[in-house]
Amino acid sequence: MPCATCSALSNVIVQATCHGTGNRALVDALETAGNKARGVATVKAGVTEEELQHLHAAGMRGVRFNFVKRLADTAPVEALRTIADKIAPLGWHIVIYFEAADLAEYYDFFTSLPTTVMVDHMGRPDVAQPAHGGDFELFVKLMRENENFWSKLSCPERLSNTGPKALDGEQCAYTDVVPFARRLMQEFPDRVLFGTDWPHPNLKDHMPDEGLLVDWVAQIAPTEAERQKLLVDNPMRLYWPEEYQA
Repeated sequence: MPCATCSALSNVIVQATCHGTGNRALVDALETAGNKARGVATVKAGVTEEELQHLHAAGMRGVRFNFVKRLADTAPVEALRTIADKIAPLGWHIVIYFEAADLAEYYDFFTSLPTTVMVDHMGRPDVAQPAHGGDFELFVKLMRENENFWSKLSCPERLSNTGPKALDGEQCAYTDVVPFARRLMQEFPDRVLFGTDWPHPNLKDHMPDEGLLVDWVAQIAPTEAERQKLLVDNPMRLYWPEEYQA
């Protein structure tokens, strides 16, 4: 994504789960990048205002809550709510990572959050089900009824059952995930972002071809206007609002 004050492309770096709440490596990356990068941290409920101000000065603009039970122990809801209340005055957002089967369990908590909320990987839908119907409808309902919710159109390599495969002599990247991302792109064009998920941690069956992931963007956002929103306008509004010009 272009940054108004930068000659190079900008990027957003998300704290890796394996680093826990130790954000030193992320802060170093942000400070080294200058205004060309923003970050999403992981913090504890006891984080101080001084610590948050230091993270903000480095370029942090959000925190991540992980609800994927096979990857991490989710902090108690009370602790997460404390964090949410502390970051809200900074204008930060919350990134939530969960699996589709668990959305109903956390729905009320998610909708009570006082900030912009970014959902990782479209809520990890089961792409064997239809994109219009089935469990995905609950996620669409969440997006439709809560205008503070955004979604990353990301991680087809984790969601796909078919993977990238040849079609008429060409590589066709993760086509079974396209209808889900395409629906969100069409229904919520101002609240979606693309993410690479690089370096693809915990993928055991294959390592994605980054070129195919870039090609996938053209499938989910086939028009220039859609790609402008997905790759430039929306991330600039969220991460560099002081520099964004419509």
